[in-house]
Amino acid sequence: MSKEQSKNFTLGILLIAFGGLFLAKNMGFIPYDIFHNLFRWHNWLILIGIIILIKHPQKTSGYVLLGVGGFFFARELDFFPFVEMRMLWPLFLIGAGIYYIIRQQSKNLPKGDKPDGSMDFIDDTNIFSGGDIVVESDNFRGGRVSSMFGGGNYNLTKAKLSPDTKNVLDVFAMFGGSNFIVPNDWNVRIEVTAIFGGFSDKRVVTNQSAVDGEPKKELFITGFVMFGGGEVKSY
Repeated sequence: MSKEQSKNFTLGILLIAFGGLFLAKNMGFIPYDIFHNLFRWHNWLILIGIIILIKHPQKTSGYVLLGVGGFFFARELDFFPFVEMRMLWPLFLIGAGIYYIIRQQSKNLPKGDKPDGSMDFIDDTNIFSGGDIVVESDNFRGGRVSSMFGGGNYNLTKAKLSPDTKNVLDVFAMFGGSNFIVPNDWNVRIEVTAIFGGFSDKRVVTNQSAVDGEPKKELFITGFVMFGGGEVKSY
């Protein structure tokens, strides 16, 4: 069994177990109190985090969900009796700040080298602000966009994707978001984890993956959004 088949098999087992719990509850084999506690909102976060890590073991958002869900689960078990509800939002913001700093220190995504928008990489941060950026590059390879209480619009219609590498655009949004305008012939794959938000593809896809022997034009959009989001669109 291949690694991908193993992951899909594990997800299938989780779905079977999930359905089995509901069936057992509806048939009266599981008391309501136990079932109710199993499916509290923080337990959903734990489950989603596990599923993300099964499919993408290196994805930070999976660990974030596990951490948040695990914290609230432990609090219900009185492991943190000194933590009051009014303290949770400040702790949440502190955690988000730590995540943001770690993400900015990541060496997986190189930084852009020109301040005028003519770059192979986007490296932009919007905090209580935003703007419009036109990217002109003959070798665009992705980058990093962060938005907190703000957002930006990124016009990539004058850019050409790099044919030599996997082009990854990593997004982070909290109480904000970003919009990306891309050419119709780009194949965009969205792998963004969203909590209380979303990230959608609003384009009319032409599905032109390769023309006249040219390399496939593919952009991967990854990342994490909470209380925010973004969208991909085209003219």
